[in-house]
Amino acid sequence: MMQKLIQIIIEYGYVGMTAVIFSETGLLIGFFLPGDSLLFTAGMMCAEGNSNLGNQHFDLLTLNICLVLAAIIGDTVGYWIGNRLGAPLYEREQTWFFRRDHLLATKDFYDRHGGKTIVLARFVPFMRTFAPVVAGITQMPYLRFVFFNVFGGLGWVTGLTLLGYKLGTVSMVKDHLEISLILIVFVSLLPAIITFMTSRKSGSPPSSPAVETTGAGAKIAPAAEK
Repeated sequence: MMQKLIQIIIEYGYVGMTAVIFSETGLLIGFFLPGDSLLFTAGMMCAEGNSNLGNQHFDLLTLNICLVLAAIIGDTVGYWIGNRLGAPLYEREQTWFFRRDHLLATKDFYDRHGGKTIVLARFVPFMRTFAPVVAGITQMPYLRFVFFNVFGGLGWVTGLTLLGYKLGTVSMVKDHLEISLILIVFVSLLPAIITFMTSRKSGSPPSSPAVETTGAGAKIAPAAEK
């Protein structure tokens, strides 16, 4: 897997990496793409002396400009997809496959916690794809969304690329790159794991929302119900 990722980065360069980050954050079908791993590895390839990662060398500033813009634009596209899909839902009556009360509960959640959800979701695989869409569905004010979108996009991209850049010359990290990437993914999942375990211990459902889909359509619901 690691070699395939490096091969993709070398072969397609800035354009390929930009497309991956945009697709993961802006297109619902991109939820499976390895954003965290790509950012960390790309940052490593900006560091001098990483010949074991290939002969291609990337400029750290250019890399971050391309990928930060891709992340911000991607989330913006996701927001407007959700906004267009969500507007008609508020006019619909509750049925057996559409729970309007779940829609209103999720809207209330985003009214109270939407900003930090957009930022923190950047660092959690899968959530970073769907959080902006749900923000659009719940009619989160666009200017508020933009502020947290830019803040989260900058933090996510620059944080992981700089981490890769700084650790790119550390022998232990380079020699055990697969393990390093697994640890990064695990750490990125920790907030979701902690929230789940805390909710199980307290006997109350997690407070973050989720999108449920069925064959008949889509509905928005709190992440868990008793």
